[in-house]
Parts: sequence; C-alpha cells; structure tokens
Amino acid sequence: MSTAERTTTDSAAAAPGAPVRSSLPLVILPPPVPPALIRSRAPHPKIPQTKPERTALLEAIRRGLAAEPAVPPLRMEELHARARAAMAEVGLGEIHLDYAGVLVNNESWRDALAAVPYHRRLLLMPKCLRVESRCPAPFDEFGLLCKSCGLCSIQDFQAEAERLGYAVLVAEGSALVMAMIQTGQIDAIVGVSCLPVLEKTHPFVEAAAIPAVAVPLLQDDCIDTMVDDDWVWDYIHLEAADTSRRLDLGGLQNTVKTWFEPAVLDELLGPAEGHAERVGREWLGVGGKRWRPFLAAAVHAALVPAPTPAQEASLKKIAVAVECFHKASLVHDDIEDGDLERYGEPTLPGAYGVPVALNVGDVLIGEGYRLIAESGLDPATITAAVREASQSQRLLCRGQGEELAWSRTPTALASRQVLEIFRLKTAPAFDVALQLGSLCAGRGSELAEVLRTFSEAVGIAYQIKDDLDDLQDDAGLLPGAQPRPSVVLALAAERARGADRDLLGRLSRGEHVAGVTAERIRGAIAECKADEKAALLLEGYKEQAIRALDGLLEPTLKGLMRRVLGKIFDEVSFEGYCREAEQERLRHAKTEGAAKASAPAVEPAAAVVERA
Repeated sequence: MSTAERTTTDSAAAAPGAPVRSSLPLVILPPPVPPALIRSRAPHPKIPQTKPERTALLEAIRRGLAAEPAVPPLRMEELHARARAAMAEVGLGEIHLDYAGVLVNNESWRDALAAVPYHRRLLLMPKCLRVESRCPAPFDEFGLLCKSCGLCSIQDFQAEAERLGYAVLVAEGSALVMAMIQTGQIDAIVGVSCLPVLEKTHPFVEAAAIPAVAVPLLQDDCIDTMVDDDWVWDYIHLEAADTSRRLDLGGLQNTVKTWFEPAVLDELLGPAEGHAERVGREWLGVGGKRWRPFLAAAVHAALVPAPTPAQEASLKKIAVAVECFHKASLVHDDIEDGDLERYGEPTLPGAYGVPVALNVGDVLIGEGYRLIAESGLDPATITAAVREASQSQRLLCRGQGEELAWSRTPTALASRQVLEIFRLKTAPAFDVALQLGSLCAGRGSELAEVLRTFSEAVGIAYQIKDDLDDLQDDAGLLPGAQPRPSVVLALAAERARGADRDLLGRLSRGEHVAGVTAERIRGAIAECKADEKAALLLEGYKEQAIRALDGLLEPTLKGLMRRVLGKIFDEVSFEGYCREAEQERLRHAKTEGAAKASAPAVEPAAAVVERA
C-alpha cells in the first residue's frame, strides 16, 4: 500500500499569504516517535563518542568471534583480551576497554540468546531512560509503571517486547532479577544499563550462566540517559532462524565496490565501443558508497546463503544494472539542475558539456536494461525485472518532474507535499535495488509488497537526512544556491511567526532574499524548531521502515534489513541549531584556532587526525 494519501492540501498548511499547489497529493505521515530520540548528549568518555565508531567496534568484535568462536560465560581476562584485539583493529584506546568488554560478552551470548523463546526472556531497562522532568509514570516495588506518554523510548521497547512475549521490568538492582532466574521464570536477559552497574553485576550473571546481553547506556549520571536504540531493537528481536548476524555487511559492501573496477566492468559489459560508452564506463566506475547495488546484493545474500557460480554471475549483472540506472539519474539531475560541480569536482555535464552528458546518461539506461536481459535468469524473471526497473524509472521521473515544474514557477508547498516529492523521487531507487535482488534470488512476488513499503519509508527518510545535512552547508542556504523543495524550509514556513515567517516563506518558495546570512536562516529555523520537527520525521520514517518488516516471514531477511537500515543511517545525528548550539560551535572553533596559533609547527597534522 502506498504511503501517499490522494488528497489535496489547503492554504493553512503552507506559508501564509502564498498560493499553494493543490494538485500534488499529501504523503501520509508516520506515527509520531518520542522526542527523546533526537536529544543530543555527549557519551561518557569511556564510550566511543560517535555512532560510526561504536558500530565499527561492534563489527570488529563480531569478526573476531567468527574467526575464533568462544563459549560463554567468558572470564574477565578473556573478555578484555578479545576487546583489546578489536579496539586495536579499529584504532580505539584503552579508555574504552570496559565498554568493549561488554560488547564482547553480548556477542558471545548471541546465538544462545537467539535459541531461547521470547516468552522465556526478560527485558530489563533502567528508569533513567525516561525524561525525568516530564515523566508521569509512578513506581511500585517492581519498578516504573510506564504511562506510554510518548516522551521516551521505554514505551516502544516495552510494547514491542511484550508483543513478542517477553517479561519486562523497568527497575534498577539485580536482586529481583536473580530471584527470577533462581525460580526458573526466565532463561535469558536482554538489558540496558550503565557501565558501572554492568561491572558490578557481571560476576552474578556469569555465575548464573544464562544468556545475558546488555546494551550500555551512553551516560552514567542516572538522568535523561541515552542508548543506541537500534542495538536494543536488534537484541530484542534475535531468533534462531535469523542467520543475518553471520553476514559481514562491511565485507559485502567492499566486494560490491570491486564490481565497478574497470577490468570487471569490461568483463560484464564487454569492451567499451565509442566515445559515449567510454565516458559512461568511466562515470560508472567513479567511487561512492554503492548503496543501491549493495542493497540488491544484501537481499540476495539473505535469501541465497550459498549461491552457485551461475547465481553469483547473475547477481553481479543485476547489481551493476541497478547502479547504471542510478548513475544515469545523477547525470540527468545535474543537467536539469544546472550543476557543473559537486563536492568541488566537475560533474559529467561540467566536464563534457550538456549534449555529451545527456547522451551518456541515456547510454547507461540502455546498459542497465542490457545487463538485465543478459543476466542469465529465466525469461519470466527477466520480464519481471524489466517491469520493476521501468516502473521505478517512471516513478522517479514523475518525482523529478514535480520538482522541475516547481522550479519553473515556484509556489508554496506544504511539508507533506515536499515529502510526496521525496517519495516519488528517492524511494524508487531503493525499491528497484531490493526488488531486483529478491527477483534474482527467486523470491520476487512473495516479498514485493513488504520491500516496497520498506523502500518508501527509507527513501523519504534518506531525503530528510539530506535536507538536515544541508543546514550545515552555508552554500546550500545562501542566495545563488539552486532552489529546490526542502522539507525543513517548508516546516519552518508553516511554524514560524513574525518576520521569520515572511523570510522562511520566501525561501521555501525558492525566492532569493538579498542580504540574508546562513546564520540568520539557521537561527530562524531553530527558533521555530523546524529542524527538530524534521529530525523527528526522520526517526518516524525509520521506525515505519522497521514496522514494515513485520510482514516478512523470512527471519534472516528481516534481520538483515534492520541491520542495513542502521548501516545507511549510522552517520545521522541531530545536534540542533539553536543559539546555544551555534555559540558552542563558535567557542569550539575559537579554542581550536587559538590552539593552532600557539602550537609547534608539527602539531596541526596531529590536530587534524584527532578531529577526524
């Protein structure tokens, strides 16, 4: 079912006093998520400070345990030895040893936890996850009685765990838990706690010798604490049939990148004939994260754990076809937007001119369809793959068409209309990758609807992330930047008051406002909390993507898609653009500048490494 609601908007939904495009449907918004999901606090110094660092450490620990399996419970000495090996691999210091040891312990119990039925597990959470100043929940002798007020993540974890069959406690202390273990009421624990508590309780859990994993809180000051929510979600849903944890997604992504090396592309496509094919091949080989072919390969890996050489060859052609379509869309986007540079490098029209670039984009579309036709799949599957690819291209062009029509005659768009453009323009690129990977695995028709719903949510979330990233880029905010529909600006125009409302309404309509600075725009956006609203929408669509997976009956694919979602959005963080945050960044910049000025000549390189 599409997330687009086929209704039109009224003028109250957009900037005041401006005509509203009523022909563009409104997207259906996801259910609200707790505001606490976007609050930002620095982790404790003993914990790696960024999510990518923590994820890299966890993946290194998983690789180590895959290479040298361990039988839990592990003694502290072995936990530390394995933790140090993983930290050395990813370049983290000794200060993170206790944190890494907890992760080693968790992963050593992973398979054992997965084998325990949900109804024999306990989810144990601390009350400090709540928003203390606003939490309405009372306490009794068993802990906090959540009122499901929607302010924090406790209610979501509790509701999902109870739906699966868990017993749930929101309480501190180990006495009650140990009593439940000793009376045989539970056979496994999924917990959330701070490092000091985990250090104290480790001997008891080790003595009990039952599967126990605990996701560390990012702070230990017992008030308004935070946790890596997706890790909690992952452990809650572990089940024996889900073997996705054995898939090395980092390794798979690196493998996919090798498919775009010149020799491999020549092997798949044959020698390039003529100037257009040579330029197209060169453009196809330009680096990137290769998310879309990676998604196709990841779905296939989940559904076909031991592919034959013929299946691997088919997958490789299908994955490269997906990237051909994506690269073609980028070329055409650059032409339509008049972009001659990206990230300081010439785009294809910037390097070769519009006529050549246009032709190369068309060549890449043709190459994509040729790869599908020559993939070696059976005729019915090839037909279905062509249908999926053409439908994806049609939807993407409709979304781009709406954006181009807006750029010719900019008018106010409601935020939900902007999200509808995102749905049309971005979601199809994710959907075609997942659908073609599933078709290549022989499972297309049964999974199509779930994957499509997942893709729509991911595509919208990805574009919201892009809009939030643009807030940090002065060039994207100042006059002279190519205007395009922005959900952040649309939300700001809807929410602002006074002079800010006029300014943000004009910007949301694509007008150039002379004399305005990036700081002024960021300040106006922060004043009406449009950035916070956009960040909550981002989290809401990510949550909607996860909920879409409830319809999957394939545990390994379900687990994989949760991991893929985390991998795509790992680098997203909401810092806020309020005055206090802006002042803090300025203070940091001044301090850093003073340090550079007084440092010896050899210091700046070290400073750059430290910041990186």
